[in-house]
Amino acid sequence: MNKDSFNTLVKKGESEVLEFKEGSDKEVIETAVAFANTKGGTILIGVADNGKVKGVQVGKETLKNWANGISQGTDPRIIPEIEQKEIDGKTVVIVRIKEFPIKPVAVKGRCYRRVGNSNRIMTTQEIAEMHIHSVGTSWDAFPAENKTLKDIDLKKVGKYIREANATGRRKIAENPTEVLKKLELVKDGKTTWAALLTFGKEPQRPLLQSAAHCGRFRIDKTQIIDDLMVETDLISQVDEVMKFITRNISVRYEFEGKPRRKEVWEYPLEAIREAVINAVVHRDYTAPSNVQVEIYDDRIEIWNPGRLLPGIIIDDLYKKEHKSVIRNKLIAQIFYDIGHIEKYGSGTIKIIDFCKRGGIPLPEFKEVSGGFSVVLRKDIYTEEYLRNLGLNERQIQAVMYVKEKGKITNKGYREITGLSDEGARIDLNTLVEKKILLLRGKGRSVHYILGN
Repeated sequence: MNKDSFNTLVKKGESEVLEFKEGSDKEVIETAVAFANTKGGTILIGVADNGKVKGVQVGKETLKNWANGISQGTDPRIIPEIEQKEIDGKTVVIVRIKEFPIKPVAVKGRCYRRVGNSNRIMTTQEIAEMHIHSVGTSWDAFPAENKTLKDIDLKKVGKYIREANATGRRKIAENPTEVLKKLELVKDGKTTWAALLTFGKEPQRPLLQSAAHCGRFRIDKTQIIDDLMVETDLISQVDEVMKFITRNISVRYEFEGKPRRKEVWEYPLEAIREAVINAVVHRDYTAPSNVQVEIYDDRIEIWNPGRLLPGIIIDDLYKKEHKSVIRNKLIAQIFYDIGHIEKYGSGTIKIIDFCKRGGIPLPEFKEVSGGFSVVLRKDIYTEEYLRNLGLNERQIQAVMYVKEKGKITNKGYREITGLSDEGARIDLNTLVEKKILLLRGKGRSVHYILGN
């Protein structure tokens, strides 16, 4: 790494794959473990938190001792790549850690994963889930306790076969029983969780949390207008949830000179359906909570138990190309076969695109209450509405920008308005105080999104 490459790296700041350390300490090993359990990363020793190069004292055996310290202090052992560089007359040590193939890696019995620019201790649940995925399987491939073929509705399997053949994604000639065995949905006469949840006669009998709880509220949860617990197999669950949503949101009709009128829903149904499918397919079924669909006057919130798996962060979900990390591989495959999923890792991008086409604000993806949430909002932020709130033209311009782009930073606000840093801060703080914008992130990742 030459000086220019080093400076470019430092300017990026600490992140999910980069850490600054003024010296070598136990936190270096913890960071190495966190990198190994996530995407890999680089540790720069001799660099302060603010990116200033301070240098570090390095003796004849220093690098060897540091490498041994990381290797011997981790289980399984990490083999780091270490080199030293002279930057402006100061010594900096560069420690590169690769993502470990079999996870998780631990230090003194503790496992860490990288979240943003910090290391987070993993829970027992996260450790178990990470290990299952690192060996190429998933929870839904394990046998459901005391469940056999008699608990499967073969008519549902027959419908899956017809739909899979129709999409062309899987050509199936076998009968339903043979298909279940061929796809390893039934093993040694025992039904997997994937088979039970998608084709079971009574999926909720052993797994109550596999239902979806839907509610229509006025302002808060004390004013309930409609309520439904959807207790059925996962494929049917998507359709039943969509029926609940469509009877609780508005639709208008447009006539375009054609024989049939056009339905225009206040939210794009394609975006809602995609969010529901994501919640049903990618949730953590070991967590004792249902998928929750909440409809309010101004928004729809779709929440599922289970945070994002290590290897993917919220910001990745807004990128057109991002890594797909699948929690329930067999369930996801079944939904893919019948055309409910187009491409792994594309769900959030489709939601964003449908929101843009539907003329509503971009969706908000967030991790909350031990799970993952998609929030879709009505487009209440018209220029007239914002002027009535007393906003100036710059602030209105900023809100329009966030509606289109999904978020804005202080720097972005300065670029579109020509204000100074202080002026931008004042304007943005006003928008936050009025709850039009919400502040998100910390340090260099601070940005603003639309509020309620």
